[in-house]
Amino acid sequence: MLKEQLSLKLAHWLAGDFSNQKQAASSPKDYPHIRVFFRPLSWDFFEGVGFYSEQAYDYDLWSPYCQGVHRFVQKEGQVIVENYGLKEPILYAGAGRERDILKTITPDCIERRYNCSMIFQEEGNLFRGKVEGNQCLITRNGCLTYLVSEVELTENTFASLDRGLDINTHEQVWETTTDRLRFEKRQSFAQELPDVSTSA
Repeated sequence: MLKEQLSLKLAHWLAGDFSNQKQAASSPKDYPHIRVFFRPLSWDFFEGVGFYSEQAYDYDLWSPYCQGVHRFVQKEGQVIVENYGLKEPILYAGAGRERDILKTITPDCIERRYNCSMIFQEEGNLFRGKVEGNQCLITRNGCLTYLVSEVELTENTFASLDRGLDINTHEQVWETTTDRLRFEKRQSFAQELPDVSTSA
């Protein structure tokens, strides 16, 4: 039986279909309309809490620009969310919306993205997350950078900001937007989380 209540609270808040429609409508030249899906995986996938995630522009939901798989590990008052890439992500496009596609993802389909875990801590009525260390490496504009990612999650909102810093000079090379992307939950998928009271 899982007794890690912090992980479960974070999982319930994260499970959902999120949209930044309001932000995009208020400043369309600065913010595209993006949908983010965090869909729970079965308990058996990791023998614990896991998610599939998908980010796509609202006008082209079948062509996500970012996909991943995530495993929750609670440790000393923190939730460590390990990140995994899909070996052939295009095969699973749409899994954030279609459970029949989601069920085709197996542990053999993924590979660990080392040094790219997100570390979440609860602070008052929200969770704050940040990527571990400075070794989550991304090549952008011909430059090797490390990812600095910050996330704020409440029960119904999700805000994120990603930046890339030069591994040698630590100067910023790229950023996703000038301000945080701010999402609101359109639909919760919390009911799809496993019943931990009956899980081994």
